Amino acid sequence: MPRGRSGARAIDERAFHSWLAAHLAAGRSGLLPLGDDAAALRPPRGAVAVLTTDALAEGTHFLRDSDPGAIGAAAVAVSLSDLAAKGATPAAILLAVLVPPGTPSSWAARVVRGAERTARRYGAAIVGGDTKPGRQRAVVGFALGWGRPDRLSPRTGAEAGDLLVLTGTVGRGGLAAARRRTGAGRRRALADLLAVEPRVAQGRALARYAHAMLDTSDGLAEAARLLAAASRQRIVVEAEALPLAPGIDRTGRPGSAWERIAFFGGDYELLATLPRDRLSAAQRAVHRVGGRLTSIGVVTPGRGAVLREAGRERPMPETEWQPFRSPYRRGRS
Repeated sequence: MPRGRSGARAIDERAFHSWLAAHLAAGRSGLLPLGDDAAALRPPRGAVAVLTTDALAEGTHFLRDSDPGAIGAAAVAVSLSDLAAKGATPAAILLAVLVPPGTPSSWAARVVRGAERTARRYGAAIVGGDTKPGRQRAVVGFALGWGRPDRLSPRTGAEAGDLLVLTGTVGRGGLAAARRRTGAGRRRALADLLAVEPRVAQGRALARYAHAMLDTSDGLAEAARLLAAASRQRIVVEAEALPLAPGIDRTGRPGSAWERIAFFGGDYELLATLPRDRLSAAQRAVHRVGGRLTSIGVVTPGRGAVLREAGRERPMPETEWQPFRSPYRRGRS
C-alpha cells in the first residue's frame, strides 16, 4: 500500500472498505452486509422514516489539526440533533469521507471510530457510506430515525398564544468560537466546537407536547427567525429569561459582547413552542431524561422574531456564524 508524505500508510479505498467491514458491528449483522450497494432496515410498526444529512468541511467546521475522532463524532451528532428536533429515535448512519490523495489511512479510521462510538451511544449504527478523493477533507453524515407521524412537531406548527421553550443553555458555541478567535485556550476551543450533544431523549420527551420544534445549530436568533417565517407568526424572545451558558456576562448595551456570544450559533439545543397549560408537564418530562426546559418567550400574531429587553423590542440580533464566510475561512486565529 502506498505511503503518504508523512510516511504513514496512505488511504486506499478497497483496503479501507475491507477494514470497515471487519471493524464495524453493522458489517457482521443486518439484512445486507456492510459494503453492499445499499443498506436495508425494517421499520418499526406504525413508524415513519425521518431522514437528514449534514456535512463538516475542513476550514469551516474543523481545522487540519482537529482530532479526527472528534470530527467523526460531530459528523454524526449534528445529524442526530436534527432527528432530535422531530422527536425521532436514531436507527442508522451513513458516512461519507472525502480526503486528498495521500491522506493517512489512520486519519479516516479514527474519523469512523469516533462516528461509530457516537452512533452507538444513541442507539444507532453505521450501516454504509463512501470514500472519495477531494481537494480538502470533509465528512458527510446521513442519519435515519424512526418517528411518530403525530409527533413530528414541524416548524410550521407554532400557534399564537404558545410559549417558547428551550432546552439547555444559550451561547455554548459562541464561547468556544470566541476562545478560538482570540487564540486563548485554542486546544480546548477546537474540542468544544466539535463537542455536539444532540438532545435525542429530550426531543422525544418534548415531541409529546410541542406544536413546533427545531434545533439551534445556527444559533437561537436564527432559529427564532426560521420558526417565525415557517409558522407565519411573531416570535418574542425575553432577554432576561435566557439561560446563558456559564461564562457569559449579561451586561452592556444592546449589541454588546454578550449578545454576539450568546447568539453566535453552534449550541445544538432544541427550541419549541407549546400550549401554556402543557409547560409544567413538558418540563417534568424533559427533567426525567436528564435535561432542563426553560420558558423564554411567546408566540403572538404577526411576523418576524424580536428580542424584548427592559420592555423594549427590537429585531433579533444577526447571527455571526455564516458558513460561507466563516471566521476560519477569513484566516482569523
